[in-house]
Amino acid sequence: MSTWGVIGGTGLTELEGVELLGEDWAETPFGKPSAPLVHGRLGDQQVVFLARHGKPHRIPPHKVNYRANLWALQAAGVEQIIAVNAVGGIHPQLTSGTFCVPDQIIDYTWGRAPSFFEDDLDHVVHVDFSWPYDRVLCERLVAILRERGLAHLPSGVYAATQGPRLESAAEIVRLERDGADLVGMTGMPEAALARELELPYACLALVVNPAAGKSTEVITMQAIEVVIEQGMQQVKQVLSALIAE
Repeated sequence: MSTWGVIGGTGLTELEGVELLGEDWAETPFGKPSAPLVHGRLGDQQVVFLARHGKPHRIPPHKVNYRANLWALQAAGVEQIIAVNAVGGIHPQLTSGTFCVPDQIIDYTWGRAPSFFEDDLDHVVHVDFSWPYDRVLCERLVAILRERGLAHLPSGVYAATQGPRLESAAEIVRLERDGADLVGMTGMPEAALARELELPYACLALVVNPAAGKSTEVITMQAIEVVIEQGMQQVKQVLSALIAE
C-alpha cells in the first residue's frame, strides 16, 4: 500500500472508486496550505487531495503557498505526487483538450518563495534539478494516455510564468524560441519543492487554450472553463487508472 498526493482542482476528489475518509487543515512551519487535505482510499491505495487554488478557487497562482502545500502533503505520508495543471498550448500538436506529460521546465516566475532551504541553515543545500519530473511516474502516465487513446505529447517543456494575467503574443514567441511547448502559471516552484523533499513528482497537463498568438480567436475564461469541464472527466479516469495499478 502506498499514499498518493494529487494537487489540482476541487473536482478531482470525485475519482471513480474513491472512498472519501475525511479532511483536515494541516499546520506547517510555512503557514497554512491552500485548502484542507482531503483523504481518501482507492482499493488498497491511500490518496490525499489538495486544491492548489483553494476551496473555492480563489488564490491566484503567484499567491499560492507552495511550500506549505508540499510540506503538508509530505507530513500526511504522501510518497509520490501527481500535479494536474491547466495550460496553454504552444506546440502545434497541443490543441485544446489534448494532454502533455512534460519532462522539462523553464521558470519565468519571480517573487515566489522558491526553496525550503533559506533560513538558519547549517550549510547551503543544492538539489539536482536536471530532470524535474520523475521518469517512472511520467512513463506510467504516458502509457495510460496511450492505452485510452487520448491525444497527447509524451514529453515537452513547461514554461512557468508569473500570472495571473495571460501572456502576450510576443511573450509566447519568446517562450517558443526558448524551447517551450506549453505554458502555465503553477508549475514552479512546486516541482522544485517536491524535489527538495525527495518526493517523486509528475505533471499531467491539460491544454485548455491555444497560447496567445496561436489562434485568431480571443482567449476567454468561458471557453477555457468549457474545455476544463470536459477534460477533467478524462483527467479523473487517467488518475483512477494510475492509482489503482
